[in-house]
Amino acid sequence: MIPDLEIPLLRTFVAVHDTGSITLAGKQVGRTQPAITHQMHRLERALGRPLFDGERRHGALTRDGEVLLAYARKLLTLNDEIRDRFQGPDIAGRVRLGVPDLYAAFLLPSVLAGFARVYPQVEIELRCSRSNQLRAALTREEIDLALMTKQPDQEGGVIVREEPLVWVAARDFDLDSGAPLPLALLPPGSLYRQCALDALGESGRSWTITAVSDSIAGLQAAVRAGLAVSIFPLCAVDGEVRRLTVASGLPDLPALRIVLQRKSGEVSSAVEHLAQYILSELGSISG
Repeated sequence: MIPDLEIPLLRTFVAVHDTGSITLAGKQVGRTQPAITHQMHRLERALGRPLFDGERRHGALTRDGEVLLAYARKLLTLNDEIRDRFQGPDIAGRVRLGVPDLYAAFLLPSVLAGFARVYPQVEIELRCSRSNQLRAALTREEIDLALMTKQPDQEGGVIVREEPLVWVAARDFDLDSGAPLPLALLPPGSLYRQCALDALGESGRSWTITAVSDSIAGLQAAVRAGLAVSIFPLCAVDGEVRRLTVASGLPDLPALRIVLQRKSGEVSSAVEHLAQYILSELGSISG
């Protein structure tokens, strides 16, 4: 029978794959190169299967190694959540989190689920609204925290990530280069809308607005029905729509910055813990 697998072995295994180097993996997990090699031999013996294809230091996996990698990541995530839950302080309270519905649907579900497991006594009240409206709500301290698109004149906050914008259409949409481009866009004042119109204006492409929606659901409906082309952040592109590239005759679009900002007044421990959790999970960058 295969024995119970040890978490340190799995952590080292993932580190070897992700870094592609025994030396770098050793630095990541705090072990020497011989210790790393020994751990990988133990893991292979326990499973009775080779996990690395060729020289181990390059981190290339066999098919069995690829299967184990997916399971190892899940086990490590669960292990770390359990550890954080029991070693962390007992945080309780309510957090009023503002976020556009687009980010709520495509970026936050797994983040909020993980946070709820670690801090079950924190109640999160979600307010879904457009980014410029969330800025105003922060100023009035109607919300404690906002994850939103950074506006050109916006100061403060922490940049969480840069998200590319892309053109999208229905999978069977027929793009006619000679006709005005039908658009489904957010209402005036949206940075997404302005990016689309600026890019089309600079390229000289004619356009017409056929659908306006204040929500991602409305834009998705217009696009999937074949009524219009729209722009989505890359994170929102799924199998129901087709991404249009420059080869389709449409201009390049910029990447927008997603920022996390706290209200100006004092925030509670629950708010701060949620902020740090979102930053760590979505991959914060300096800004």
